[in-house]
Amino acid sequence: MNSDKLYDFVSEVWDRQIVPELTEYIKIPNKSPMFDRDWAERGYMKEALDLIERWVREQPVTGMQVERINLPGRTPLLFIDIPGKGDDVVLLYGHMDKQPEMIGWATDLGPWKPVLAGDKLYGRGGADDGYATYASLTAIMALKERGVDHSRCVVLIEGCEESGSYDLPFYINHLADRIGKPSLVVCLDSGCGNYDQLWLTTSLRGIAGGTLRVRVLEEGVHSGDASGIVPSSFRILRALLDRIEDPHTGRLRSDLMYVDIPAERIAQAKEAASVLGPHAFDRFPWMPGMRPMADDPTELVLNRTWRPTLSVTGAEGLPALQDAGNVLRPQTAVKLSVRIPPTLDPVRASSALKEMLEKDPPYGAKVEFEVEKSSTGWAAPSLKHWLADSIDTASKTYFGPKSAAMGEGGTIPFMGMLQERFPDAQFMVTGLLGPKSNAHGPNEFLHIPTGKKLTAAVAKVVADHYVNRGTPVAA
Repeated sequence: MNSDKLYDFVSEVWDRQIVPELTEYIKIPNKSPMFDRDWAERGYMKEALDLIERWVREQPVTGMQVERINLPGRTPLLFIDIPGKGDDVVLLYGHMDKQPEMIGWATDLGPWKPVLAGDKLYGRGGADDGYATYASLTAIMALKERGVDHSRCVVLIEGCEESGSYDLPFYINHLADRIGKPSLVVCLDSGCGNYDQLWLTTSLRGIAGGTLRVRVLEEGVHSGDASGIVPSSFRILRALLDRIEDPHTGRLRSDLMYVDIPAERIAQAKEAASVLGPHAFDRFPWMPGMRPMADDPTELVLNRTWRPTLSVTGAEGLPALQDAGNVLRPQTAVKLSVRIPPTLDPVRASSALKEMLEKDPPYGAKVEFEVEKSSTGWAAPSLKHWLADSIDTASKTYFGPKSAAMGEGGTIPFMGMLQERFPDAQFMVTGLLGPKSNAHGPNEFLHIPTGKKLTAAVAKVVADHYVNRGTPVAA
């Protein structure tokens, strides 16, 4: 395989087709169902899938089957089946739903406003994860264009990953016979520690989240009249949060929320920290004078990948500052997002949170914690020698330095589902969400050079998979 010519092919497709397609894709506000209950009526999900499917069908791939599948009452899924040699299967995964707008975008940027600035394409969903369909198919086309053999490839693009992939198990069951038993799963929905090398994701945290609501009155009353008699719902909420989190350190108080971190992952965290150095934390847009939760980069990597953390991601019952009068409010509600260790049962974690928050409410307040999101994490199996070597070679070929491995703090429910269903499969979980790309937040961008290199690297791994299929020895 001529690596230079393969990369030239990939780069040309990115410049001529993928970037223009993603520019149109970013314009579509196809928010995940959790953030848009009327998604079906609005039609944005259909519009996004129309765009992606049209491009896929236009590609000159002999024997390719493309099908849009709509199970009743569920988000749609795009199923792409590409013939290959032999009986083995490679499964490539991505999603097309998006996170909501979020505040804080720069004045010249916006979530549904694509802006190409140098080697960055700004806008919601390009890097997370709209590019996955285009990159997956381009990697396979690059092999076909060079006459390089590969196994049969199945591409799945779902529509509710940002809502916890609750529709996906139904599609996996529906398509089980058609998918077969993949021995390699490629997921392009993850991140990278920098843009200098290929990063392999070795674990993903799970999530346990929901809405905590505290009610003290039927309606708001004058604060001068009631304060000192009626306890503030906000103060009660603060006390409840202190039950589950140490406000000084951020450590969750319940030992049930922790697991023993495998020695292999600790070693990888140390190596990743040595590669990243201060970039383990300085990639975030800190306010002047702020510092991270630990001084040791290794501890920061482990905090982000194997330890539980609470974030408050939304609030209700608090008027805007300009509308806030002297009123003791009747209720306060917050959205809680607890990232949990990869191997912790999310149902167990959610149940523990609910019990800790609702038990013995202060002053007899009405306290409810409604579990809304409970997704399992994922810990990768050990790599076979061929896959470890292929990923490292791909990094050296297309990026320069050798590859690096690290867990990710986010959640991709599909990975846990797939590993449970196909326990013998190998996983290449990677992505291009690197420093300051800010997935889910304002000013999200896709780093185009990394997209090109990553696509070529996937092609290399898919080709090596065909050569080494069935190799049983673990690295």
